[in-house]
Amino acid sequence: MFITRECDYAVRVIRALLDGRRLSVGEICKKEEITVPFAYKILKKLQVAKIVKGFRGVHGGYALQKDPGEITLLEIYQAIDPEMFLVECLNPDKHCSRDGAGGMPCQIHQELEDIQRKLLDLLSEKSLEKILEHE
Repeated sequence: MFITRECDYAVRVIRALLDGRRLSVGEICKKEEITVPFAYKILKKLQVAKIVKGFRGVHGGYALQKDPGEITLLEIYQAIDPEMFLVECLNPDKHCSRDGAGGMPCQIHQELEDIQRKLLDLLSEKSLEKILEHE
């Protein structure tokens, strides 16, 4: 599947942090109905992508590292799943046995490449701040 539950929950984590306050994992989980172990896994990936910053200690927690006006759905999704493909044969590291078979390109493969390209463009078109401005 293209957009996994983990990707969906990552957007929820970012939404919880949009007000600029530093929140504990427990606060994020309560606000967005996510389990603690799943939240930690997501937060770690978001930290690696430099979208979220973690703070240690008594007053620790998590906060956005980037401005919400710069964060797109695509950036969040790719932080969680860097290899987001509609179907496995679109992955350049995988061989599509039908693409180029008999010297002819696979029309389905080419159509799916076009759809994926358009979808990635749409996911990067608006910031999360813009998407959620009326929430």
